[in-house]
Amino acid sequence: MEIRNIAIIAHVDHGKTTLTDGLMRQTGMTEEGVTMDSNALEQERGITIYSKNTSVFYKDTKINIVDTPGHADFGSEVERVLRSIDSVVLVVDAQEGPMPQTKFVLKKSLELGLKPIVVLNKIDKPAANPALAKELVYELFLDLGASDEQLDFTTVYAIARQGVAKINLTDQSSNLFPLLDVILKEVPAAGTAEAAKKPLRLQPFNLAYDNYLGRLAIARIYEGEIKTPAAVYVKEPDGQTRTGTISKLFTFRGLKREEAAEAKTGDIVMIAGLPDVYIGETVCVKADQEPLPAIKIDEPTIALNFLANNSPFAGREGKLVTSRQIKERLKRELEVNVGLKIDFSPLDHYKVFGRGELHIAILLENMRREGFELQVSQPQVIIKEENGQKFEPFEEVIIDIPEKMSGAVMEKMSRRRAQVLEMKSERGHRRITFEIPTRGILGYRGEFTVDTRGEGIMCSRFVAFRPFVGKIEKNNLGSMVSMAAGKALAFSLWNLQERGTLYIPPATEVYEGMVIGNVAKGNDLEVNPIKGKQLTNMRSSNADEAIKLTPPRELTLEGGLEIMNEDEYLEITPKSVRLRKKYLGGTERRREKRKLASK
Repeated sequence: MEIRNIAIIAHVDHGKTTLTDGLMRQTGMTEEGVTMDSNALEQERGITIYSKNTSVFYKDTKINIVDTPGHADFGSEVERVLRSIDSVVLVVDAQEGPMPQTKFVLKKSLELGLKPIVVLNKIDKPAANPALAKELVYELFLDLGASDEQLDFTTVYAIARQGVAKINLTDQSSNLFPLLDVILKEVPAAGTAEAAKKPLRLQPFNLAYDNYLGRLAIARIYEGEIKTPAAVYVKEPDGQTRTGTISKLFTFRGLKREEAAEAKTGDIVMIAGLPDVYIGETVCVKADQEPLPAIKIDEPTIALNFLANNSPFAGREGKLVTSRQIKERLKRELEVNVGLKIDFSPLDHYKVFGRGELHIAILLENMRREGFELQVSQPQVIIKEENGQKFEPFEEVIIDIPEKMSGAVMEKMSRRRAQVLEMKSERGHRRITFEIPTRGILGYRGEFTVDTRGEGIMCSRFVAFRPFVGKIEKNNLGSMVSMAAGKALAFSLWNLQERGTLYIPPATEVYEGMVIGNVAKGNDLEVNPIKGKQLTNMRSSNADEAIKLTPPRELTLEGGLEIMNEDEYLEITPKSVRLRKKYLGGTERRREKRKLASK
């Protein structure tokens, strides 16, 4: 049986997972309702976070498919997968056309010499324009320096939601088989006869864990065949070698893993028995075999500190609260999250480097669901210094907004040092492409949603490190800080809501130094949210005035990371997300402020 290895890549929400689910259903690999996005967070948010493997069988051919995330923050999940496959299916929304992540994943694919198959999806949308979308994809290929062979790509039109694909727009089709036929025709067979004769060489590109088998590695067999049990050498990219034994071998059939005694060249398999194997290492059977090229990942762009929670409410809701437990959890995350880097050397905190706010927020969300309680500092961009000059990360941002709202967005983006690269208007909507320092985009997404009344779409991708641009103007809000501990009262909050936006409803327990809202004027304001109404035996005309409270802005993980100030921590527990000052007492804060001013 021949093998084909493909990855499905696209921008977020262009239909990758829906297409993969349809292929599995129509080839009998899964039942109705089973989806690739099996993680609870993925189902809640409607996005793919982790790369996942499946396989379908069609016309006596096994097609291994890797479904990849579409969000730029999880780009490392895509980068490590591309090395293990032979072609990519690039899914593009027929209405939106290529978006930032489309450019990012396509660039990586073209650099590896892969020839993509383009699927123009959602052709049933009222504003879909497949001809224009195809033209924009072709322009993107040219911009990215595609070879003549890569420019000669095959286009398939699809409505993934209905499970329909066709080669020409006028064709009649009731299934996705035309896409599978194109894959068989265009994608080279994985594993040549020449590679099969060589000694075994495979490379893990993903890791998993089993309570009985321990660490599992998902790997592509580049040369030779594997039979279990197998004594092997594990070679690190720097040349160091250690020995081990592959005790169990699994292949993929749909979403299920099936135990196998052997597997041949080109297949994607899961191996057990190597407790310390890592992504990008080479597993081979001879000590003198050359290691495969290392899997390269783009470097992180933001950093923040993880600390054990030391607030007055510490330990109330979490089960895992110590620094040691947080350190062990972060070490486990490093094994599978290749886009993450961590500095464990500081004594009072751990410095975590990631690809973006969402990348960090997903890690924190997983940790709090596991029972962890911790606090984090404000995310800061990574500034590099080379030859005495400072460099900072820049991002390409594409914004889709109604034309009437473009003025306010343009003004705020220009204040944040954004440069307009391109502007297009169509049917009352405007698409603007900016290049902006990552510092400028941090904390703006929530503001953008308010400015566009929820009608705007903003997508970004990391471009490169460029020379530092200096100070960036932002609408920094002041914090409303509690000066007392107790239960917040409606009467007090009613008086405070005129000063800014509240983050807490009445009857919330607060402590001194906890941030309960923001202040529009920009300066911190110490308030007493537990102050009650003074009761007297005198009546007056306004004594019984009704208390009308505006619903508070509920703090979420991403929201908290966006709006927090430099002198604050975000306190994260399994049940709550709170903002607090690093120094809880007002006197301590003023003393620290004077120290900083005198430096």
